[in-house]
Amino acid sequence: QVQLVESGGGLVQPGGSLRLSCAASGRTFSNYVMGWFRQAPGKEREYVTAITWSGMTLFYADSVKGRFTISRDGAKNTVYLQMNSLKPEDTAVYYCAARLPGRGVVALKSPEYDYWGQGTQVTVSS
Repeated sequence: QVQLVESGGGLVQPGGSLRLSCAASGRTFSNYVMGWFRQAPGKEREYVTAITWSGMTLFYADSVKGRFTISRDGAKNTVYLQMNSLKPEDTAVYYCAARLPGRGVVALKSPEYDYWGQGTQVTVSS
């Protein structure tokens, strides 16, 4: 059974930084696509970015481009989301997701992912 556990969220002031982690376990993740999504109160879950387990970074949402960076450590089975220059509108629950291999690498919508973590809250406020 695949398990995804996010950590690293918290309260940060505008302009600050956080690094989220997603620890994956339960199987070998070769050829998986790992994505980050977020959901703000009253809004739909939205795509942030994704990466293949081989390290190819996929699209960034326009709202985070140039500020957020996704990466992964294969040895640790962990995917990271480095978030810089945070804004109040980045406030949301951030979710890690995994997409099974063999289904293509471009996946920008929630239903296209097969496994989800429980989420970690990020609040950007002064």
